[in-house]
Amino acid sequence: MQQNQEVINRWSGSAPFWEKHREVIRHMFAPVTDALVEEAQVGIGQSVLDIGTGPGEPALTMASLVGPQGKIFGVDPIPEMVAAARREASRLELRNVQFDFAFADHLPFPGNSFDVVVSRFGVMFFPSPLDAVREMLRVLKPGQKLTLAVWHFAQRNPFHFTLSRVVDRYVDAPPLEPDALDTFRFAIPGKLRKILNEAGATDATERVFRFTIDVPMSVEDFWALRLEMSKLREKVSVLSPEQMTEVKRQALDSIREYSTDGGLSFPAEVLIVSGAKSRP
Repeated sequence: MQQNQEVINRWSGSAPFWEKHREVIRHMFAPVTDALVEEAQVGIGQSVLDIGTGPGEPALTMASLVGPQGKIFGVDPIPEMVAAARREASRLELRNVQFDFAFADHLPFPGNSFDVVVSRFGVMFFPSPLDAVREMLRVLKPGQKLTLAVWHFAQRNPFHFTLSRVVDRYVDAPPLEPDALDTFRFAIPGKLRKILNEAGATDATERVFRFTIDVPMSVEDFWALRLEMSKLREKVSVLSPEQMTEVKRQALDSIREYSTDGGLSFPAEVLIVSGAKSRP
């Protein structure tokens, strides 16, 4: 429970920055949204549930895909994230999207409600992924699919490791437990697919999705963005001003390796894991 509260506190603190950088984040992770849409076969008229929606993605992107005949529901356990998602839906005047506060292992929907359930980078932080997947299957219509995206190994994702490697030289951190609520909790192939099988999903599949994270900003701005939107912000808070100056210098040098004419470009890998609800 304490670990769960720590994660909630961390994301609550990050919520204003995820809203502030909404468009950049949407652009960076658009390829993952597209992969989820393709895998889940999201289409016109469907009812779709986005779990761990944060400030509204990929729910907001999918709203145009289901059209006015469809409906998108986004849920998140962080009230500040839900509020940010609602503000954006209102700004865009979307009438087929609804956002609510909810935990993944206790969804406020009747059984057999949805044509599709998705979660982009959420399941790694669920206290009980098995219970959460069982809930996803409960609210799915028979024969329909849930699709999840999780990060592959850290060393294959310089978007993450380039800066964390520099910061970790200066900040002591205890090694994580194998099932800690962390970004790379399900990086090992087969680990999340096994949970889907245990939960009762049928036809569970997994594939590596390779893409590029394009960041339309300078090295300096990217450093600031990453500090604001991730737990790196907490880590560097213990550094002295002298240490912080040196960490920033090394971090900027490491980021420049990925500079392009349009900003920054990082090779990236995620796992797309899917399963279906059995038919009666």
